[in-house]
Amino acid sequence: MSFVNKKGKTTSTRLMTIRQQVSDVFCYGRIVTTVTKAKETQRHVDRVITLAKKGTLDAIRRINAKILPTKNFDTQALTKKILEIGKQYEKRNGGYTRVLKLGTRRGDRTEEAILELV
Repeated sequence: MSFVNKKGKTTSTRLMTIRQQVSDVFCYGRIVTTVTKAKETQRHVDRVITLAKKGTLDAIRRINAKILPTKNFDTQALTKKILEIGKQYEKRNGGYTRVLKLGTRRGDRTEEAILELV
């Protein structure tokens, strides 16, 4: 059973988890998480980078709706960092992230993966 469709998870809980992971990917460059969470978060990270490539006011507002503050950055500083990352991927047509499988976690045998920016 995947994380996305698990019983007892409300939509708001699922979306907050994804938003926090999207913010962490941009803050740290990579995160270690489960495979299902990584694949779901990958979709959202790629969409945010596509918005950052546009760089319009509407795109910036939509980026701010997708991110949360982290330990190192508030939302304004993180938005500036995302816009800089968007400039780096200006000539790339997609595939901004990759998921590398690590194997199983020792405690509960869940498949772990690294989600990182390419």
